[in-house]
Amino acid sequence: MKFQLLVSSGLLALASAAAVQAPRKSYSGYKVFRVDVGSDATRLNDVVDKLGLSTWKGRPRPNSQADIVVPPSQLAAFEAEVAGLKKITMHEDLGLSIEDETTFGVYAAGSANATWFNAYHPYKDHIQFLKDLQASYPTRSQIITSGSSNNGNPITGIHFWGDSGKGKPAVVFHGTVHAREWITGKVVEYLAYHLLTNSNDAEIKGFLNKYDFYFFPVVNPDGFIYTQTNDRLWRKNRQSNSGSSCVGRDINRNWPYQWSLSGGASTNACADDYKGRAQSDAPETTALASFLRTTKANQGLKLFIDWHAYSQLFMTPYGYSCTAVAPKNAELQSLAQGAARAIRAVHGTSFKTGPICSTIYKATGNSVDYANDVAGAEYTFTTELRDTGRYGFVLPANQIKPSGEEAWAGVRYLLQNMK
Repeated sequence: MKFQLLVSSGLLALASAAAVQAPRKSYSGYKVFRVDVGSDATRLNDVVDKLGLSTWKGRPRPNSQADIVVPPSQLAAFEAEVAGLKKITMHEDLGLSIEDETTFGVYAAGSANATWFNAYHPYKDHIQFLKDLQASYPTRSQIITSGSSNNGNPITGIHFWGDSGKGKPAVVFHGTVHAREWITGKVVEYLAYHLLTNSNDAEIKGFLNKYDFYFFPVVNPDGFIYTQTNDRLWRKNRQSNSGSSCVGRDINRNWPYQWSLSGGASTNACADDYKGRAQSDAPETTALASFLRTTKANQGLKLFIDWHAYSQLFMTPYGYSCTAVAPKNAELQSLAQGAARAIRAVHGTSFKTGPICSTIYKATGNSVDYANDVAGAEYTFTTELRDTGRYGFVLPANQIKPSGEEAWAGVRYLLQNMK
């Protein structure tokens, strides 16, 4: 009997492990097309729905371009459905592109140096990199968390300051809000690394003595881990949804501000932009919102940037409305335009600027609108980093460092010119 119980227990354990660790999704043979939508978006939306396809930049909109992922089994049907529409191929074989990108770099603990930006890395290495960076500057930095994820992973960041000590108005950056946007975490880490390793530079010393910096490279740790173990193109968190087999909430459509408006997020639990059943019902959103409010109350919140990819945009509030105008809108637009000029001066990379809704699409329950109107940040922006569509979410590792360099130029402009 004892042996039978042990065998049964072992089988249950194996079954449980198999249930937790599903097979990694293969994108072998998948293609990604950019299609000119034209004035009739209904046709392309019908094709997406009919064939069950996924899109990379939201649903097709009139007079825009739609980036559509097509599995091998649907290629012939897709070609027939979009006959006559102009299109280009972004990825001839998405599986091969992902394979090239996910050749992870090897990170040796204790070596927080610039080689970190030569490759992408597993999640555990991101945490170790932050710890090693902090250990290199123990008197002017600390590892912090802003709460925990749905699966209990701490939302880990680094807080650093200058010779004048802590408690000054805060600069807060979020990366990897959407799990598949790997470049964003690397860019936030680049900015932290650049500021700390150049902390004796006169200009940077001035920034560090004027502001406290709080950088969170991966605010969606569960989703990010899932992109590395199961599905490279996963976007949401990993929260279960009652009554649905679909998993996850879009934590940038779940913030408790202008959440209930229609047209800026999905009510379908299977959609990539699912808003949740109630505002702030994602643990990550609740934790991050609380951190912003507490920081504002304790020391002031000077600048908040939510880093995303892709499309090369430097945007301002609002996302929830294309007609509402943010306070200080003229100043925000001027700063965004200046940041875009500074970015372009580094590697020639062009970023468009403007309010979220009119520049990319309507987005309700987003972090920038919340930071601006509820948390009370003095300046709020969101970016869409490289590129404009050649690689999309699967950005080669050789673009990490230049992305960081140009992002620093944009941030530097803001730090120089905010009032």
